[in-house]
Amino acid sequence: MYKISNQLVSNKTKFFMILLSFTVIASFSSLSSPSPAKAFAEENGTPVQKTIDLNEGFDNSNEASIEPLSLTSEAATSQGAVTANDHDANFSPSTLQFLKANTGLDGEQWDNIMKLVNKPEQDSLKWTEFYGYAEDIGDNRGYTIGIFGATTGGTNDTGPDGPDLFKAFDAASGASNPSIAGGLTRAGLKGKMSGSILKLSDSDSVIKRKINALQNNEAWREAMWRTFYDTYIEYSVQQAQKRGFNTALTIGSFVDTALNQGATGDSGSLEGILSRSGSSTNEKKFMTSFYAKRTLVVDTNDYNQPPNGKNRVKQWSSLLASGETDLKNADAAVIKATNWELQ
Repeated sequence: MYKISNQLVSNKTKFFMILLSFTVIASFSSLSSPSPAKAFAEENGTPVQKTIDLNEGFDNSNEASIEPLSLTSEAATSQGAVTANDHDANFSPSTLQFLKANTGLDGEQWDNIMKLVNKPEQDSLKWTEFYGYAEDIGDNRGYTIGIFGATTGGTNDTGPDGPDLFKAFDAASGASNPSIAGGLTRAGLKGKMSGSILKLSDSDSVIKRKINALQNNEAWREAMWRTFYDTYIEYSVQQAQKRGFNTALTIGSFVDTALNQGATGDSGSLEGILSRSGSSTNEKKFMTSFYAKRTLVVDTNDYNQPPNGKNRVKQWSSLLASGETDLKNADAAVIKATNWELQ
């Protein structure tokens, strides 16, 4: 074997690298440059009509499927809107079944009713965030609690529903002999009944903190809906059906009146307003009269702070005027009806 000098190896290496560089450059040029036909056409100002299929002649049968691209911000927003409008997701399966069986209304209809109720109560359409709400709002009804404003009672409310809520909480939690005291203990609160009024003895901060801690408690949520139904929804549905009315808007209007002003009792209650609304069997005519009668009293007796009461009624009457009586596919209509400023 002959020995080759280092200088010769170096020269050959340099020559080889230069040759390789030209080869690579030429290869890239052939890929990036326009085809001769296209280049010629462009020089002559004639556009090329033929579309070249880059996959032509290739077998892609063994290629892995391509994962979808991540959503654009616009698409993500659209998908978020769809998720937000999954009405049934705002209820447990047992609550949905219970409401459907006892009111004839589905999750979408009840979700819209609750949005209309929660706007004047909490200035929000996100009603599910208020299972753990508790506050003394200074209306002489004691503490207002949860999604339908159960109260512990006071001079303006001598028949409060708060005691029933705590008893129902004890029952939903598994008590064999449920009681108000048992529900209070489960909630970590102290209190006792003074006649029909529930007197809570904890500090304001403790009451709010303990109730807030129940926000995601399943038994508390079940108790909330059962008490809501027993106190307001059942009577409202009965009053609608006895008049031959079954629409979600009418039932919702009655429920909103009952929880805000009382189901039965004085002239300002649902019972009192119904007694002055006439006897028409035409639902639109009757409800128009009902809204007019309610408007006269809704801002009195600490029911609402003016003009919130009138705007509260107008939510329902405007939906009636626009024909949104079943509250189905009514997301935009509900948003429009609740687009007012709470004072």
